[in-house]
Amino acid sequence: MTLNPMDLTGHSILVSGASSGMGRETSILLSRLGATLVLVARRADALAETERLLEGSGHRSVPYDLTATDGIPAWMKALAAESGPLSGLVHSAGIQLTRPLRVLTQAHLDDVMRINLGAAVALVKGFRQKGVVSDKGRSVVLVASIMGLVGQPGIGAYAASKGALIALCRSLALELAPERIRLNCVCPGHVHTEMAQRLRETLTPEQFAAIEAMHPLGIGTALDVAYAVAFLLADTSRWITGTTLVVDGGYTAQ
Repeated sequence: MTLNPMDLTGHSILVSGASSGMGRETSILLSRLGATLVLVARRADALAETERLLEGSGHRSVPYDLTATDGIPAWMKALAAESGPLSGLVHSAGIQLTRPLRVLTQAHLDDVMRINLGAAVALVKGFRQKGVVSDKGRSVVLVASIMGLVGQPGIGAYAASKGALIALCRSLALELAPERIRLNCVCPGHVHTEMAQRLRETLTPEQFAAIEAMHPLGIGTALDVAYAVAFLLADTSRWITGTTLVVDGGYTAQ
């Protein structure tokens, strides 16, 4: 029998932002590792497409608008009552738009912070509830960004939200350690996703070439990030909490 230390058979994992990009690729990989997925995003049609790509059975697509942060814990309680407790949580949903300071508005800042940070707080709060979190796994992965670690012009709101997510992870990891719940962040560099493509469309070819050149190993893929998420969900990271795993092709090594 071949040992797979990243086997997730018997684990039920909720993935937000599962309708596209890193959330979709992560969901597919987790299903191949044996996990049962609860797929969450706003668009039911896109979630259904993700579900069709999964291996195994028992997966659920649950459309939900994560901007309704106050209702998330009760919603998760109801989910667990219907389909059983969760052993893992991945918050991959997020907003990324270029907004230079001269056109940055309070409304845009509020929107970015609500989904990138506020939804993360509510999801973790919901996850740790009795009857929601299972007796095994107990791992949360927050998808941040290297923009929470380094600066780049024009994305101050996004960078602030991801930097706050990293700080949140450290504090909540300590707070929830007595409950044997682990929290970690993954910080991707620039990867090929639908969101990244929308950002690319706002840049000149020269600007994008400069971004690409800052990744010594080249632009990454969503699967590169998914592997890191899976590692942090599985027992391979059972002694890791409150950390930030950078997956950036060498961007921050410079």
